[in-house]
Amino acid sequence: MNKWLMITGAIGIILLIVALNSKFYYPSLPIDAMSKKEILNSLQTKDMIKIGTDQDYDWFIAKMEQGKAYKEVKDMIQKEGWKFQVQEGSGFFFEKENESLIASTRMWTGDYVLVNVPLGWKQ
Repeated sequence: MNKWLMITGAIGIILLIVALNSKFYYPSLPIDAMSKKEILNSLQTKDMIKIGTDQDYDWFIAKMEQGKAYKEVKDMIQKEGWKFQVQEGSGFFFEKENESLIASTRMWTGDYVLVNVPLGWKQ
């Protein structure tokens, strides 16, 4: 009986370590280009990273840190020649040569913000 208890305990500990290492407890991502673990490791050294592209959007994730994510989004898009117009809720409105662009944000966790920017913003 003692032997089975030790084996069960060891298996339980191994499963717990694997589960915690996979970051399963974070919410799901809108795109599966990177794992949660890869994203969190990358954000250790950067404030914002691109996590992938789907049919319509480039997806980014940024550290929130007192609104820092919103500044990162504006700066990134403005570097491509877009002029920031206004922020309404979670949308950032930009204009460039009579074209408009809306970058949307949403909280992923309390510490990170997901950003989607329509394709074609970077030319």
